[in-house]
Amino acid sequence: MRCVAISTTVATRPDAERLAHALVAARLAACAQIAAIDSVYVWKDAIQQEPELRIVFKTTEALRDVAIAAIAEHHPYEVPEIHAETLAHVHAPYAAWVEATVRAPAG
Repeated sequence: MRCVAISTTVATRPDAERLAHALVAARLAACAQIAAIDSVYVWKDAIQQEPELRIVFKTTEALRDVAIAAIAEHHPYEVPEIHAETLAHVHAPYAAWVEATVRAPAG
């Protein structure tokens, strides 16, 4: 079993909490961490600088694609940043907890 961290960003705390709660409640993520960041990016040919919140979801490789689809479906951005990284050297008890906590959707 391999653990995966999926990251996205949103503009507001309510959006971050809504996404975090949705994926954890659906058991697509064992946990979600929310942190304030500053982002500098190009949007519609102009450089933007905005405060954002990064959400990092911990899940398994088996649920990665389902979790990404759920984030995209509920994301408030027109073009959300969503990326996943397979985690290396994960502490075995933590990896076991992640695997025991998440589950594939029924159906």
